[in-house]
Amino acid sequence: MKTFKIEGGHQLKGAIQPQGAKNESLQILCALLLTPEKVTIHNIPDIVDVNKLITLLGKLGVKVNRLKPGSYQFQADEVNMEYLESEEFKVDGRGLRGSIMIVGPLLARFGRGYIPKPGGDKIGRRRLDTHFEGFIRLGAKFRYNKEDSFYGVEADELKGTNMLLDEASVTGTANIVMTAVLAKGKTTIYNAACEPYLQQLCKMLVRMGAKISGIGSNLLEIEGVDSLGGTEHTMLPDMIEIGSWIGLAAMTKSELTIKNVSWDDLGQIPNVFRKLGITLEQRGDDIFIPEHKDGYEIQNYIDGSILTVADAPWPGFTPDLLSIVLVVATQARGSVLVHQKMFESRLFFVDKLIDMGAKIILCDPHRATVIGHDFKYELKSTTMTSPDIRAGISLLIAALSAKGTSTIHNIEQIDRGYERIDERLRAIGAKIERIES
Repeated sequence: MKTFKIEGGHQLKGAIQPQGAKNESLQILCALLLTPEKVTIHNIPDIVDVNKLITLLGKLGVKVNRLKPGSYQFQADEVNMEYLESEEFKVDGRGLRGSIMIVGPLLARFGRGYIPKPGGDKIGRRRLDTHFEGFIRLGAKFRYNKEDSFYGVEADELKGTNMLLDEASVTGTANIVMTAVLAKGKTTIYNAACEPYLQQLCKMLVRMGAKISGIGSNLLEIEGVDSLGGTEHTMLPDMIEIGSWIGLAAMTKSELTIKNVSWDDLGQIPNVFRKLGITLEQRGDDIFIPEHKDGYEIQNYIDGSILTVADAPWPGFTPDLLSIVLVVATQARGSVLVHQKMFESRLFFVDKLIDMGAKIILCDPHRATVIGHDFKYELKSTTMTSPDIRAGISLLIAALSAKGTSTIHNIEQIDRGYERIDERLRAIGAKIERIES
């Protein structure tokens, strides 16, 4: 098990460049299975989850050529479908939740797709019904081996249809879109996810020859085509990492510049952090965060009631940043209610913050009230274990702001979503050491 040793209480200073978007990468890498032609992708983050998917694609027969750090060329002209029925695939597929998105492209191009029940964060129930209901509506036959927890879909021919998704699932929408682009006829998807990363996927597919309209809305119309060609694509910066750096700057009272953030794709993120009292300045395509010498004050609603920060489908606030909001609020002036609607286990890491001296009331599995210290009381250093990616980075931010030396175990969870985070933090003045045990 790998561990971070963090000496907290130091101000940071400088500029930091966000990595390529993790969640976009998982979609885009699966989409290359739709064509036998070469696909070149840039700004791929060097993180565990993405590297696992690239390895899985290689075992599936995709030719993988690393051009330079962050840039790869792929060609899926000799896909080995027999790998999908191997014991090795059952192990590989379970290790990564994003592997579910290979099913749609394989079904669309080869008429069948299989996947073991995927793993990922232990943050609550993450059902796959939206994916498979979409495949069935397009004409696929579904089968499930309960003994092996192994899913499969098969179809001699896929036909376009009208469908209303039961939830605006990002990965579910991506999977269905990647299937529909090669189905015969027209597919209409209502209640589609419309996150920037899903928009990026659709734009890439259009460059490959797909016919998709309504990109950026929750109503997508897809006219199926016979085949798709190669393309070149560049990932957006990771909005979750950008939000993490905003929270880090506030908690450590540091002056930071976050470079090349793609402001137009940040949605509610800057607005939510401003409601927490954090000053953000737009400088070109950068975010400048000045030193918050006097702290930051949470805005109440205009009637004086307590601010609630809740997650919602895009363009609402992303659930992946609620953990950051929660830890940032521990040192604010005022109080906030954090409402995590999507996952019932994602707030359980607050007990570790309470051990550090934070004032948090866990109301139920989905809601927590935070009473800020206004920096009058420092968080205390402690030893803790990272339960998932987003809780892990929140605990790391808390440790960097705390008095004394903290230890975080199971940092493999953080490595799943953040590229070389210890090196990048040291470059702006953090006292952090990676210990290999």
